[in-house]
Amino acid sequence: MKMGDIRILIVDDEAPMRELLHMYLTSAGYRVEQAKNGLEAMKKIKEASYSIVLLDIMMPVMDGFEVCAEIRKISQVPVIMLTARNQVIDKVAGLKIGADDYITKPFDQEELLARIEAILRRNGLSNQELTEVKDMLHYHDLVMNRAAHQVFHIENELSLTPKEYAILELFLLNRNRVFSRDDILELVWGYDYIGDYRSVDTHVKHLRDKLTDAGIAGQSVIKTVWGVGYKLG
Repeated sequence: MKMGDIRILIVDDEAPMRELLHMYLTSAGYRVEQAKNGLEAMKKIKEASYSIVLLDIMMPVMDGFEVCAEIRKISQVPVIMLTARNQVIDKVAGLKIGADDYITKPFDQEELLARIEAILRRNGLSNQELTEVKDMLHYHDLVMNRAAHQVFHIENELSLTPKEYAILELFLLNRNRVFSRDDILELVWGYDYIGDYRSVDTHVKHLRDKLTDAGIAGQSVIKTVWGVGYKLG
């Protein structure tokens, strides 16, 4: 398994849970796709390859047990079952059907990531490769390689200044957080910087322009929150 091949499919009928998991996983460097029900999940699994499936049990139409059984008919992709019920009988049933692991909601982000890493190691990924994964940040087709200090949109590398890179990294590492101009000045320029917030506006504008030139709408990546500051789109 190569680093760039790691993709995780989230299957859950609750949009807030899908978005939370998506945030956890993308901030850890994984490429992520979502399915809102079992039927959609099976269609995706038949059409693409995934490294792990995070599968909720309590779903309408097809519950997680049914989906896991269908997955095992066509694929040996590792499956982690997600449930709000902490009953041994559910865990045993899931494992017998073919699930590889089981985690109970609400769960800790670090526990989830540790379980994913354990499964990836069992499937041949080295600790060095896992470290490389953590150095990769994804946002749609935008990829930041933190180890190499590079940013790509598809195959187009963006030529960013150190400050532009740091601003983009800040947003990718803190999704859903709104940063004021003062926040960005302190975190990127340093608390002892002597200047004003117009430096932030100028760098954000240049960053947006470069994103647009690379083929991704800069305004959609970094959004203005009027009266407050900026956030990842």
